[in-house]
Amino acid sequence: MSERSHVELEIRAMTCDSCARHVTKALEAVAGVSEVDVPGWQSGRATLVAGAEVTDKALRQAVEEAGYRATVKQRRPTEGERRAPTIESADYDLLVIGGASAGFAAAIKGAELDARVLLVEGATIGGTCVNIGCVPSKNLIRAAELVYHSAHPAHEGLAACGPTTNWQQVIQQKDDLVTSLRQSKYVDVVKAYPNITLVRGQALLSGKRGVNVDGETYVARKIVLATGAHSWAPPIPGLEEAGYLDSTAAFELQELPESMIVVGAGAIGLELTQLFSRFGVKVTLLEALPRIAPAEDPRIGHALARYLAQEGIEVHAGVRIQRVDRSDGTYRIQAEMGGEATEFTAAQLLVATGRRANTADLGCEEAGIKLGKRGEIIVDEHLQTTNPAVYAAGDCIGEPMFVYVAAYAGGLAAENALKGAGRVYDLQALPRVTFTDPQVASVGLDEGQAREQGYSVKTTVLELKYVPQALVAYNTRGLIKLVADADSDRLLGVQILAAEAGDVIQEATLVVRLGLKVSDLLETFHPYLTMVEGLKLAALTFEKDVTRLSCCAS
Repeated sequence: MSERSHVELEIRAMTCDSCARHVTKALEAVAGVSEVDVPGWQSGRATLVAGAEVTDKALRQAVEEAGYRATVKQRRPTEGERRAPTIESADYDLLVIGGASAGFAAAIKGAELDARVLLVEGATIGGTCVNIGCVPSKNLIRAAELVYHSAHPAHEGLAACGPTTNWQQVIQQKDDLVTSLRQSKYVDVVKAYPNITLVRGQALLSGKRGVNVDGETYVARKIVLATGAHSWAPPIPGLEEAGYLDSTAAFELQELPESMIVVGAGAIGLELTQLFSRFGVKVTLLEALPRIAPAEDPRIGHALARYLAQEGIEVHAGVRIQRVDRSDGTYRIQAEMGGEATEFTAAQLLVATGRRANTADLGCEEAGIKLGKRGEIIVDEHLQTTNPAVYAAGDCIGEPMFVYVAAYAGGLAAENALKGAGRVYDLQALPRVTFTDPQVASVGLDEGQAREQGYSVKTTVLELKYVPQALVAYNTRGLIKLVADADSDRLLGVQILAAEAGDVIQEATLVVRLGLKVSDLLETFHPYLTMVEGLKLAALTFEKDVTRLSCCAS
């Protein structure tokens, strides 16, 4: 970074001209800051010039102390946007390694910026999401949901929809969908951009700006690494020798086992546990941490465990696996639980304990690119690696590994690499969804995180039995939890367990991202008999008893 930079901030929670003046004064008070401009509270932004000693944290803190929220969106040298100098020996302006979400987003952004782009993919084009991740898993989850609810209608008046229970047919339908989307969303997309060249082969970084692909070397002005990630299993004694399924292999099973042990109760493990259980497999779920869904609010994890148990799934948390063995077609897991030795057995074993970046044999060390403890590529706020000519995006830079984050990061990395745009990788107010039934969705801070950050916290929890839409749908499983700052009334986070949680969380995401207050939720119309109305009802419970309200009196 140069000695002085132009900085652009997004400012949230300004509501009047006085707010704009307060933000201006707060930023002007930061040592090393000059030329502050807040062009009206409606703009939601501020620009300034900052010395190299001024950190993004200092700017955010100054705005927060004034009662508002700030995110650094861009930071670039004062001499203006810098386009990377043309290097006469370069074969391409941008070389992207990885043909999945992040890589495609980077390549398309490069094409839109009139760059010559080379896209390299050594495996199946489309990567994890379309081939072995989001698309096949959600398709199978939906099929399992139809099977389950046709066999277990909410009440006698609901007719069964009669979906197929033939596993081989379900797998074939999944494969057909994957093939279709891979063609339309990836293969055909490349053809729409004449300045993107697709090369199939294994890439190896060569020097600072070179990439060797199956013996042929290409030189690029800038490189974006988007190599994705793979399933990872912990070093449990006997596991490798016994063999096991990962999520990819699980989606390719041609026959369903009678029983299955699933190790890992994060998002992937939870989704696959319920999926196979609903297709008739006897599933035992094991989690090392004290509760399932450990990344979520404790009430969410405890409630979801109850619902899974009600479906016949055996759920155990706080399990320390000592050894895995397999003989006569049966897996045996020796474990410790509650201080006592125990054994779990099943016909199949699925390990869903996380993912690790695809960086082995990529040549990162030789290219001057630093890796983290789990093999992830270390990047700065602009997604630039320790090699100035190389940027990285997507799962290969570590958590969070979401396809929508990867796509955002790929475009940002390409723009920063080609134009020196200085755009900041911003993951504030990032929603996440686990596609169990009911779904788990959250955004912002949970109660524990908010207290750790020093907020004066107030919370409320609304059970779905008080939400009209849940009542008419005969599905009151779940809850909505709101976390707010007691001093400012600003909503800090939302956690939802509900059938439509993945849709409801989007309004909560906007509220958290824009720094809005609980009162803003209360003053906003929410259509009756929608699940999103639950957000307003939950907000009401900070001050009122919702059991004393009529249906439409909120």
